[in-house]
Amino acid sequence: MIEEIKQKYPEAYLAIDEATRDAGFTMASATMTCSLLKTLAASKPGGAFLELGTGTGLSTSWILEGMDTKATLTSIDNDAQFLAIAELFLGQDNRLKLECIEGEDWVLQNKGQKFDYIFADTWHGKYLLLNEVLDMLKPGAFYIIDDMLPQENWPEGHAEKALRLIEDLEQREDLVLTKQCWATGIVIATKKAP
Repeated sequence: MIEEIKQKYPEAYLAIDEATRDAGFTMASATMTCSLLKTLAASKPGGAFLELGTGTGLSTSWILEGMDTKATLTSIDNDAQFLAIAELFLGQDNRLKLECIEGEDWVLQNKGQKFDYIFADTWHGKYLLLNEVLDMLKPGAFYIIDDMLPQENWPEGHAEKALRLIEDLEQREDLVLTKQCWATGIVIATKKAP
């Protein structure tokens, strides 16, 4: 029997995890996903990072752990209660900019920005405004999504939305795509150079 491989958690992770449970937040990214986010972040020294859907900051803490001192991360969420947990435990990191705003508003206000890495963990940038967010990728940048395998908390009809999203991504000629049946189902794309 293979034992679970132990992860080295970011410094703030356990405190955020406890506050997350106390707040009743149940949509946190899986630890395996977070570990991958950290590793991919380390591949973009000095990079500009975007996280759509901060939640309480669990995945944010892993992304920050992988980033170097010159990289920056903008992380947005529309729920002030959950974002306050991320602010409490991660707000002192000057590489991080947390914004409480609707995803649609943020994307439409920032369409001209370009990123080396986008983790889209909310509807906007995944099921809504997909093209606008993919246009924010620099050549060679990562676009990462999770929860592509069926989840118990999916509402009726969500499985079809996930399949359509993957089909849309597969049809794009500007992306190189890898679909993984691992963790909660991760898709990683890299933007091709024009």
